[in-house]
Amino acid sequence: MSLADAQQAWRDWLKSERRLAAHTLVAYEHDVAGFLGFMTTYLGAPPTLEALARLKPAEFRAWLAERAHQGLARSSTARAFSSVRSFFGFLDRRGLAHNASIGSIQTPKLPRSVPKALSERDMGELLEADPAEKERDAWIDLRDQAVLLLLYGAGLRIGEALSLTKATVEGLLAAGQDTLSITGKGNKTRLVPLLPQALEAIVAYRDACPWLKAAKPNHAFFMGARGGALDPAIVQKRVRDLRHHLGLADSVTPHALRHSFATHLLGAGGDLRTIQELLGHASLSTTQRYTDVDAARLTAVYRDAHPRAKVR
Repeated sequence: MSLADAQQAWRDWLKSERRLAAHTLVAYEHDVAGFLGFMTTYLGAPPTLEALARLKPAEFRAWLAERAHQGLARSSTARAFSSVRSFFGFLDRRGLAHNASIGSIQTPKLPRSVPKALSERDMGELLEADPAEKERDAWIDLRDQAVLLLLYGAGLRIGEALSLTKATVEGLLAAGQDTLSITGKGNKTRLVPLLPQALEAIVAYRDACPWLKAAKPNHAFFMGARGGALDPAIVQKRVRDLRHHLGLADSVTPHALRHSFATHLLGAGGDLRTIQELLGHASLSTTQRYTDVDAARLTAVYRDAHPRAKVR
């Protein structure tokens, strides 16, 4: 089998077995193509499966060093190395190429990031803000409000919210339900309760959208200005405009609304296991990062309020 055939087989496996989202699949392919491109230059010829099997630790490190020299972020390099490791693992399992060296290479260490959450006050202002764009149709404002309430009120990822179909939402509303079934990362399904405000926003958008009535059941529920599926970039721009309007930090992104959902639940006494289920985290350790956020908030309150903390 040629290297090109092996790459295609790997792509097919990622799509059918791993069930990766389209944008994730593209990222994996881009990362491996970049690695193979570097090795073509480094080795002086396009690598074959046999050449990949013979790669030494020094050659993998040369690729990592080149990325560092280009000024690429460590997070980007860590993701790229994960993609390359996935490809080599696939080659090994299929008996196409075995490389023992890649196992000795350490992934670039990343600073442990703590989720950025908005305060409850800032969150309320963001949901109620109106940047007053005169050229926007009223139904678009209703659409954006519904999406933001799903991100904050239900803790959905932006991809999960925008992948909702007309049939799914119409079925929910027709049945008078307030619980949404979401299929998230790893094709795992979870049940997410919806706030009355989110349901009201969804109905208001549905009734106002000029494209939904003619849309097929399997079409996206949230639609763009021209009737196609809503692009995540439009939601990201909306949040960016809102944060500029309110003077909020650049860390306020659509994903920050999901972080805020979890952090505010935790601060109100929610337990980690329940929050884990609501977020769709495979591991509790991922959810536990929110305890750092809440601990930081509690420490700040303590230092501001406790009389002994003010003694110098």
